[in-house]
Parts: sequence; C-alpha cells; structure tokens
Amino acid sequence: MIDHEKHLRDLLQNQRSLSTEIQELTNLLNARRDQFNKQQGIIEYLTANGIRPEENEIVEEPQQ
Repeated sequence: MIDHEKHLRDLLQNQRSLSTEIQELTNLLNARRDQFNKQQGIIEYLTANGIRPEENEIVEEPQQ
C-alpha cells in the first residue's frame, strides 16, 4: 500500500531544500552581477580617462 502521507512529507521536505538552494544561487548570482557591474564601471572610468591596455592584454567581454 502506498503511504501518501510519507510521500507528501518527502515532497515538502524536498521542496524546502530546493527553495533554499534557489535562494542561495540567487544570492550568489546577485553578488556576481554586482561585482561585474562595479568592474565594468571602473573599466569605463579608466578608458574614459585615456588608459588603454596593451593589445595582447585585451580580453573579450563575456556574453550577458
């Protein structure tokens, strides 16, 4: 016989675990996005003030 109550408890526990994991990943993504935007701002500031990397140091920007 299928124990529906146990199955429901297991599903709810798994759902809570997934929710926690999603929140952690969202926090990490937001932190990385903030870090990227800060670096982008610094790059724009430096290039606007005439600072240029040597040709062999240029790295392509990642796709967003």
